[in-house]
Amino acid sequence: MNYHLNQNNLYSTSEFPKNFTFINDIKINYYLSPLLKKNNFTHAFFTKESSKIDILSQGEKLIRNKHNNCFMKQIHSNNIAFTSELSFKRIVYADGLICDNNNQNLWIYSADCMPILFADKCQRIIAAIHCGRKGLEKNIISNTIKSLEINRSSRKDILVAIGPSISGNNYLLDKKTFHNFFSANSGFLSKLNENINKLNDLNEEESIPLDLKKYAYLQLLMEDIDPNNIDISYKCTYSLPDEFHSWRRSKNDKRQWSVISSSI
Repeated sequence: MNYHLNQNNLYSTSEFPKNFTFINDIKINYYLSPLLKKNNFTHAFFTKESSKIDILSQGEKLIRNKHNNCFMKQIHSNNIAFTSELSFKRIVYADGLICDNNNQNLWIYSADCMPILFADKCQRIIAAIHCGRKGLEKNIISNTIKSLEINRSSRKDILVAIGPSISGNNYLLDKKTFHNFFSANSGFLSKLNENINKLNDLNEEESIPLDLKKYAYLQLLMEDIDPNNIDISYKCTYSLPDEFHSWRRSKNDKRQWSVISSSI
């Protein structure tokens, strides 16, 4: 594991092993969370080649199963949807999906935001969320865990894998945006000795790095998720143009897919 000291908190990142598959002669690489793999959850964090695939018609070929493919219209919200809703709604506007039916693939697309996969190792219930700065501000992680509890999960059994996303060094914010983030998270940041008053010493023109993975990790800890049940990829989408799309780098709407599969 690689250890990164970020202000007041130490968190670890893992080496996610790399694999590949072929669809229509297109080689598509993907990464696996060691934690989810060890607990026998089928999943993948795909690289940018996956953006060429129509998930609706070919998703099962990527993940190599016959499950139903479930996805949503992502809107940078804290909305969580259960997959049973997809049967009677044409479009679900949300940024999190929780499986409450058998044999389903939960798909999310992301570039610099974090693809986060949740899995209950006992109940075998799964969830997938798209989480960036706005998702952290709106507490989508807390909403997801509470929704998993509604579906019979226990926090001590929840595994979490945070896939490739932009690193703190490459995610730079202006003072106002950074201030808004701290204000939105003042409740738990105050317990971690994060001082928003430090911002008063910064110039308006200064760019300030924000480590999304760090604050996702802290929110998970505040939700009583065991740190041994959290897997974080060190891969940065911004700094690896040969592997990942990045909005901050390219300013386009191309994304890569991530998925986790259920067999309740």
